[in-house]
Amino acid sequence: MKLLVINGPNLNFLGIREQSVYGKEDYEYLLNLIAKKGEAVGAKIEVFQSNHEGAIIDRIQDAHTDGTQGIIINPGAYTHYSYAIHDALLDLRTVPKIEVHISDISGREEFRKVSVTAPACDLQIYGRGLQGYLDGIDEAIKRIGKD
Repeated sequence: MKLLVINGPNLNFLGIREQSVYGKEDYEYLLNLIAKKGEAVGAKIEVFQSNHEGAIIDRIQDAHTDGTQGIIINPGAYTHYSYAIHDALLDLRTVPKIEVHISDISGREEFRKVSVTAPACDLQIYGRGLQGYLDGIDEAIKRIGKD
């Protein structure tokens, strides 16, 4: 099984940025957490991070032909305004897509409460910290092959 975790802008600064919101664990910690989860569930999990919208779109489009069976995505700030990422996700009709946010976006600033990318995904998980990624992986696995 091949899964893809996509992280958008500033997520590479986990442990540095707004620790009261995103926690003290750094990005390397998240990568190790995801790698251990992959081993535990028998999945190959690639993690991709970019601060550039076009690179994220390119990676989503590559998923059409590279054997990706499920996507877990934290679009970061692009969540709130990237219709281009929405469209790229929507085009992957047979691949389960789970949107993840570390913080509880429903309890933050008004602009963070709106996700333009969530409608292109099968499920949105937020407010569970880094555990949300692991939950997203589990959800993607459950949905693979059900379409």
